[in-house]
Amino acid sequence: MKVWGRKDSTNVKKVLWCADELGLDVEHQPLGGRYGGLDEPVYREMNPNGLIPCLQDGDLVLWESNAIVRYLGAQYGAGRVYASDPKRRAGADKWMDWTSTTLVGAYKDWFINRVRRTAETRDSAAMERGLRFLREQLAVADQALASQPYLSGDDFGMGDIPLGCLSYPWFELDDQRPDLPHLEAWYHRLAERPAYRHRVMIEIT
Repeated sequence: MKVWGRKDSTNVKKVLWCADELGLDVEHQPLGGRYGGLDEPVYREMNPNGLIPCLQDGDLVLWESNAIVRYLGAQYGAGRVYASDPKRRAGADKWMDWTSTTLVGAYKDWFINRVRRTAETRDSAAMERGLRFLREQLAVADQALASQPYLSGDDFGMGDIPLGCLSYPWFELDDQRPDLPHLEAWYHRLAERPAYRHRVMIEIT
């Protein structure tokens, strides 16, 4: 099994974290960003979008990070990361898609300007707009976590992975966070997991 993508990419973190949770032996090939290689014909043949991550597992080649997480869970972690009960699995799916569709745009506005741009090139209005939206929307997850320990339900699962990857920079960099105690308690539960510390809690770049 092989995964392409730079390890500090949020979407690559999802896949590597999931693989570690399942105890999978994965060969990791850095790609994208400072490593380049996204336009190489060999890679474009695997992923015509020229994005990361990309997974090869035997004769299967798969892109889209959430799809890869779902595949790994179904293939290697049924009953653990991937719930066997359709209702529980749908609940986890909901949070995966909510993070990727509702939060990611605002998160990028905040994160890219906060971390990757200088004071001279920063779009402060976009950063503040993204930050304000995140503060409002994360209250939705906080409310859900008031009645269950994980977004996936009673146990950790794939529904926790996308937001878990965004949460490390959020908790480390935003010193004016709203009081969301259930979300923070959930984050600390994730931080106790060795795979999370290894794959997600790395240098923020």
